[in-house]
Amino acid sequence: MKKRAKTLPGVTRRQVLTWSTLGVAATVTRAADAVSLQGSPGWTPFSDNPPETFDQPGWLFFTPQEAETIEAIVDRLIPADELSVGGKEAGCAQFIDRQLHGFYGTFERIYMEGPFQKGTTEQGDQSPLVPQQRYRQGLAALDRYVQQTSQKRFKELTPQQQDALLAAMEAGKVHFEGFDAQSLFIEVLNNTMEGFFADPIYGGNRDMASWKMLGFPGARYDYRPYIERHNEDLHLEPISIAQWKAKDKP
Repeated sequence: MKKRAKTLPGVTRRQVLTWSTLGVAATVTRAADAVSLQGSPGWTPFSDNPPETFDQPGWLFFTPQEAETIEAIVDRLIPADELSVGGKEAGCAQFIDRQLHGFYGTFERIYMEGPFQKGTTEQGDQSPLVPQQRYRQGLAALDRYVQQTSQKRFKELTPQQQDALLAAMEAGKVHFEGFDAQSLFIEVLNNTMEGFFADPIYGGNRDMASWKMLGFPGARYDYRPYIERHNEDLHLEPISIAQWKAKDKP
């Protein structure tokens, strides 16, 4: 059996680790030279790890009927008003479609082995279903419910009826056959907000509508000239990561 390394009398293992860490940090600090970059970055964004984006037109995951339902839902979650366009026009449905078509849709980067048990609120979702399955099954269950209760499709309901159903789903007051209505609402709401506020490179936030509404200047490379300018409108046009340009080489 391997023996534990000895430390000096009266010195704890924690102290030794702390001293070692501080020594490494001091060495790195002395060796590092600060560099101040000017102008645009000298590289192409995500050149080594590009974001997952899809340029193909049309729906990549949703069926036409599912797409109509999602567009109707996102337009009620984010209705158009005098401040901004609605969720549909902002491209939230397209954002969700692209996300489901990509690795998010299959939870490719998330541990998905069992056991699958009901978790606490702090533990988050413990379902064995991946987002592709949740949307497909959830939207089908929603359609069945609306057909049974009103002989219509969700998109054919009045805005007031759509709001009432969504509110009931959020509160857990309505139950779908074969799928949890509240979990579907939460999933679509979270993804809709992501699509509305995310960088347009991912398919949502069309024309940077939400950023313009908030006055957010976007994914700018350098904010240093504005750090000390508090509580003023800088009139900066928002820019997407996709608008970054590598510095021209001489």
